[in-house]
Amino acid sequence: MMLMSDVNLKSYSDTSYHNQELKSLTRYRFDKIKERAKLKQSVSRLATILFSELEKLVPALHMASVYALLSEFPSARQIAASHLTHLKTLLYESSKGHYGRDKAVEIREAARASIGSFMPAKSLELKHTIKLIKELDTEIDEIESEIKRIMDEINSPILSIPGISYRMGAMIIAEIGDFSRFDSPDKILAYAGISPSTYQSGQLESSYSHMEKRGSRYLRYALINAAKYVCFWDPIFETYLAKKRKEGKHYNVAITHAAKKLVRIIYALEKSGQPYQKAA
Repeated sequence: MMLMSDVNLKSYSDTSYHNQELKSLTRYRFDKIKERAKLKQSVSRLATILFSELEKLVPALHMASVYALLSEFPSARQIAASHLTHLKTLLYESSKGHYGRDKAVEIREAARASIGSFMPAKSLELKHTIKLIKELDTEIDEIESEIKRIMDEINSPILSIPGISYRMGAMIIAEIGDFSRFDSPDKILAYAGISPSTYQSGQLESSYSHMEKRGSRYLRYALINAAKYVCFWDPIFETYLAKKRKEGKHYNVAITHAAKKLVRIIYALEKSGQPYQKAA
C-alpha cells in the first residue's frame, strides 16, 4: 500500500546513515564537553579554597602538570610537606620538561606561606574531580576519533573553509542533514534560529535585532562558534567582521552576521561540491 501510494519515498542512503551517526556522536560530544566544563569549574573553586596562591604560579590551572600535582598533593599543606626531589620529578615529568627545580621550590615555598584551608574532605573531592576530568578526556578523544573517521568518508567541502575543524564541521553537517531539504540558505538560518525575530500586531510589523533562538540549538552553537574561527583565519571574513564592527554593531551581533554569510557559503559549497576558494 505504501509503494502504491503517492508518497514521495526516498531510499535510506549512506549519506542518511552518516548524518544520523554524526548527529548522535556530535551531540554526545557536546554533552561531554559541557560536563567537563562544569568539572573544571569545580577544580578552580576547590583549588582556590585549598591553595589559592597556585593560580598565580602557573599559566592555567587546567594543565597536565597542575592536575598531576593536585592529584598527588591536593592541598597547600600536603605540598608544603612534600620532599623537594619528589616534587621536582613530578613537575618535570608531567610538564614534559618545562618545569624543573626552580618551579618546584617556588610552589613549595608558596604552599608553606599559603592561606589556603586544610580540609581533607575538599582535598578528596578535588582528587576525584580531576580523575573524572581525565576519564572524560579519554572518552571525548574516542568520540572525536569516530567523528573524524566519518568525516573522512564524507569528504565534505566544508572542511576547506579556513577555521572549520572536522569537529565543528561535523556538527554543522549533522544538524543540517540533507541539504536538498532546504530551498535556500535562509531556510537553514531559520532552522538554526539565527534569523531575526519578527513582531506583528494587526498591520504593524517590526523586526528586532535579537535572534529567534528557535530550532536546533546545536546548529546555532556550531555556526556561531565556527564563524568566530573563520573570522580569525580567513581574510574575507575578517574584513567583513571589521566592517560590521565599524557600523557600530556589538561583537556578538557582528559575529551573527558573519555566521549568516558562512551559511550561504556552506550551502553553495555543498550544492556544488567544490572546495572553498581562499582569498589571494
